[in-house]
Amino acid sequence: MVELSLADRPAIVTGASRGIGKEIAAAFAEAGGDVAICSRTYEDVAAVAEELTDAHDGRVVPVECDVTDADAVRDLVDTAVEEFGDLRVLVNNAGGSVESADLLHRCSEEEFEWMLELNLKAPYLLAREALPAMIAAGGGSMVHVGSVNGLFGIGLAGYSEAKSGLLALSRNIATHYGQYGIRSNVLSAGTIETQNRRDEMESTEERSGGTSARDRWLDQYPLGRFGRPREVADTALFLASDRSGFITGENVVVDGGLTAGLPQSFENEIYQADEPPTGR
Repeated sequence: MVELSLADRPAIVTGASRGIGKEIAAAFAEAGGDVAICSRTYEDVAAVAEELTDAHDGRVVPVECDVTDADAVRDLVDTAVEEFGDLRVLVNNAGGSVESADLLHRCSEEEFEWMLELNLKAPYLLAREALPAMIAAGGGSMVHVGSVNGLFGIGLAGYSEAKSGLLALSRNIATHYGQYGIRSNVLSAGTIETQNRRDEMESTEERSGGTSARDRWLDQYPLGRFGRPREVADTALFLASDRSGFITGENVVVDGGLTAGLPQSFENEIYQADEPPTGR
């Protein structure tokens, strides 16, 4: 099988100072791609850029950028084009939620607006700014990191609504700009075991009196485990590369089967799904 390559496909990856964003940038650099990575704090992203450039073939350039600021986003795109000559890939990864705003009646107007701004307005700003550069380069791929929260009712008011809106944004980009060689897809992730997610599960366990939040969470996943940042990164790499050249306007779900059915304990109780098949 031919290895995926991002040689001659310069990219921008937002929110790349840690977690999934850092792993995506690493996968791109490993695949020979030049990558501009950004976060709100230059020192954080500069350390990542040095680490990845030393370890991989691609060149990684750090940029300080508040992705909710239109001027900062314009500077980010300009920097990428100046550094690499053109722009072929955009990964809208930056995002976040307010843990206390889990239900609508506990979500303030300010929190709701902040989550919409970070998780939906920012991808719009980046896509709008990147489009002319990507079209001038002959086309390219946009990958918007979404969430299963945008697919069915889990919780996290504001965040879920924004991630659902990301699907419409991506489809519109795909249908309006495909004629210029632009592809656009959403990558909807389930629970990915980053340090932030581990901390969240530990805090949930404390609130529930020590009951294993991790075990209850795992019960939702047929594969019996959470995802790994590299698994999201590999999917993003595929969507960014020419190997996915006829895929656009789609939602690629990377969730270990979470959205495929019911909790594993329920499947086992009702259907005895834990009884392994035997040969005939």
